Amino acid sequence: MTAASIVSKVWSFCTTLRDDGVGYGDYLEQLTYLIFLKMADEYAKPLYNRDVGIPEGNDWNSLTIRKGAELEAHYVALLRRLGQHQGMLGQVFAKAQNKITDPAKLFRLINMVDSEKWVMLGADVKGVIYEGLLERNAEDTKSGAGQYFTPRALIRAMVACVRPEPGRTIADPACGTGGFFLAAHDFLADPGHWPLDRDQKAFLKHQTFHGNEIVAATRRLCLMNLLLHGIGEMTGEAAISPADALISPPSETFDYVLANPPFGKKSAMSFTNAEGEQETDDLTYNRQDFWATTSNKQLNFVQHIRTMLKTTGRAAVVVPDNVLFEGGAGETIRRKLLQTTDLHTILRLPTGIFYAQGVKANVIFFDNRPASPDPQTAKVWYYDYRTNVHHTLKQKPLTYAHLEDFVARYKPENRHVREPTWSEDTPDGRWRAYSRDELLQRDKASLDVFWLKDASMADLENLPEPEVLAGEIVENLRSALARFEAVVGD
Repeated sequence: MTAASIVSKVWSFCTTLRDDGVGYGDYLEQLTYLIFLKMADEYAKPLYNRDVGIPEGNDWNSLTIRKGAELEAHYVALLRRLGQHQGMLGQVFAKAQNKITDPAKLFRLINMVDSEKWVMLGADVKGVIYEGLLERNAEDTKSGAGQYFTPRALIRAMVACVRPEPGRTIADPACGTGGFFLAAHDFLADPGHWPLDRDQKAFLKHQTFHGNEIVAATRRLCLMNLLLHGIGEMTGEAAISPADALISPPSETFDYVLANPPFGKKSAMSFTNAEGEQETDDLTYNRQDFWATTSNKQLNFVQHIRTMLKTTGRAAVVVPDNVLFEGGAGETIRRKLLQTTDLHTILRLPTGIFYAQGVKANVIFFDNRPASPDPQTAKVWYYDYRTNVHHTLKQKPLTYAHLEDFVARYKPENRHVREPTWSEDTPDGRWRAYSRDELLQRDKASLDVFWLKDASMADLENLPEPEVLAGEIVENLRSALARFEAVVGD
């Protein structure tokens, strides 16, 4: 059976459960629990004979021998007990609950999982299956799962630019379902990039990846995604920490950070004032190693990611537009980045590529540098893949082919030999550089730079589709609101 047919088979069962109020995310969670237990059962048998740590009586066999109300009651108790364990097992089953209240349908789902030999399936097949399910879950706008799913084409392009090397560590402080780790793993495991020896393969499997994800449900999906792709083991400690990465300075530093941190502000705290009235206050992180104190999550993540890097470390980070133009803490952070790191590249992204609506984003690429009084950024190269570019999730989704020109212009093998495509004679070129001094002289040291003309403003006969126009209007309004809030917050 092919990966596509297994995905279809596994996902088709969800339509039956939706009549019972079981959403995509809940279904995917139950699949995660059951596939983990089935794989543990397969590992416990010959040829493997491995003990994954599942206690007797709470294993796969304990589910397959029961039916009806007895099965439902046992499943609920099993999830609770496994969530009390340490290590990978406890992480996968943390706060686990049964969302399938019809015992007959739970029995059918167990039978479906039992019909496949999950360990025998190749890592590529299992990975395609699970990634397919994650993407379908992200498409369910009501669940909000899209905020944890970065377009895989964008991730692949970012990894291609950073070009990670074997034997180096890769981190993501807000790793969601693990997309950056999977793309980096695929890049490193490709013999066309790096012919790995035995030690390098072991390092890739066990020591390369380090992440944080504070949402338990998303963290378990990430852990399962990594396992199915051949990263890590079912025993031992998990590579993904449940801790809030922003709380304190990192305990270790890394060679690469690839991330798409959450947008917005840290959740507000409610309190009662002196008059007995309820008020809210935006929470901030009191970090002595931060350049500025702010409740803006993405600005905090940019600062934190800089602290995560080794002195030779490199980062590629998705950030919303306000990181490029916001005053106050934003200006302080931009000036510090230009001074202390080599902020060498910014990719301006088009609208319509994220499942979360209203997102105008960019990718910033910067290399850390040892402490020095001299500015570390000489110039910033911009690739404008936003102006006159229109994407939608359904009719025209972003693909890697759309970003191949950017990757080629980036010159991953040697980015110091770049050539611009823009000049006075070629004003429609998307690739050009600005010096550090030019950027520092802009209002608030804004990095929010555009130079291409919007063709739709000059040619009313070639307007985008109504769906695209409506989406852009909404996103422009939200962008304007973000700018207004940034001014008010100064």
